[in-house]
Amino acid sequence: MVKPPHEAMHRIFQHDPGLFSRVSRFLGVDLPRPVRATPLPTDLTETSLVERRVDTLLKFETAEQGDFLLAIEAQGARDPDKPASWAYYTAYLWTKYRLPTALLVVCQDHTTAKWAQRAVSSGPPQLPTLTLRPVVAGPHNMPVITDPDEARADLVLASLAAITHAAEPAVNAILKALSTALRDVPEDIADPIVEFTAQGLGKHPAKHLWRNLVAVDLSFYKSYLVEEIREEARAEARAEGRAEDILLVLEQRGLDVPDDIRGRIRECADLDVLRRWLGRAVVVPEAGEIFAGE
Repeated sequence: MVKPPHEAMHRIFQHDPGLFSRVSRFLGVDLPRPVRATPLPTDLTETSLVERRVDTLLKFETAEQGDFLLAIEAQGARDPDKPASWAYYTAYLWTKYRLPTALLVVCQDHTTAKWAQRAVSSGPPQLPTLTLRPVVAGPHNMPVITDPDEARADLVLASLAAITHAAEPAVNAILKALSTALRDVPEDIADPIVEFTAQGLGKHPAKHLWRNLVAVDLSFYKSYLVEEIREEARAEARAEGRAEDILLVLEQRGLDVPDDIRGRIRECADLDVLRRWLGRAVVVPEAGEIFAGE
């Protein structure tokens, strides 16, 4: 049951919204005087279904400090809406489970990592109230594992190292060390490592190296996953070869091929589309006309 003192302590501010600006000086808060104060609905219940999901949530048990939760978010770019969402996640989890809750944000580039690790407060500078301080894993602090023995000692960490350095020059050496380390590992252990790494590299150029390494260094693996990655590598190689054929035809005909057209041809992975472009490349008067009608 809500008691009168509880009601009075907050309803007085509803009665006179400007009261807070007058009280703030007693709180040691140097807050600018508001030009307007508007009471808002106090019901925070969602009136429509809103789906909120954290990427990964883990519960850890420790002997020294008890249990705690770790919410893990993967962040590919700066997003001004994320800090508020992360604050919601951590506050909700803290309330639901009554356990200390931490947030880990995993990034693949320095810019996003620097942005994600900032302390963000829900209130004005003078009244931070709820401050979000994620811990961030990214290329700035994840290890560069280039020794196969070190990679073999912790394959999952080596995979994470590759993923977080996907856009960095060091990724090639990490991938080579990881593929070497996987040579002596049973397929049931290697398969998820191969998959995580392939997925984590995304569209970064290093994905080509990883597929080649899987096709060569792990050629003895026969699992469906490794075969799938090998087939992707073969299809990619065929597409690259056909793209180069198109460019060669255009160049041999003496046509100017601007960088944007050259890039579009090389980025295409659809063999049927490339075949169509190759046929047009033989007859079009200008390079750009191979894309006519598309």
